[in-house]
Amino acid sequence: MAANRRLEHTPDGHFVVIDGRKWRATDPILPEDIASRLRKHLMAARRAVRSALTDGDEAAVRKARERVQRAKVALGERGIPWWEQNADERRRRWEDGLSALDEPESA
Repeated sequence: MAANRRLEHTPDGHFVVIDGRKWRATDPILPEDIASRLRKHLMAARRAVRSALTDGDEAAVRKARERVQRAKVALGERGIPWWEQNADERRRRWEDGLSALDEPESA
């Protein structure tokens, strides 16, 4: 998907439609600077999954997929739907996710 491509949303705004398939939309109240940091973590985790799969390192695959999950939850794209959370719960979700993702990985 091109970075400048405008996403089509469902009428309720809960999902984006890409190639006819619905995907949960990022939480719209997420501040752009936070969303950007979370997307960087997400992309790094996806690259780590690919690298670990190439290397055949199952432990690294598992760890990288956990980071993908953490980023997706923090963005509001997985876990409890953001539209079912109040503003404080939503803020806590992305703050907790970003805090965990920002921690240096232990050896």
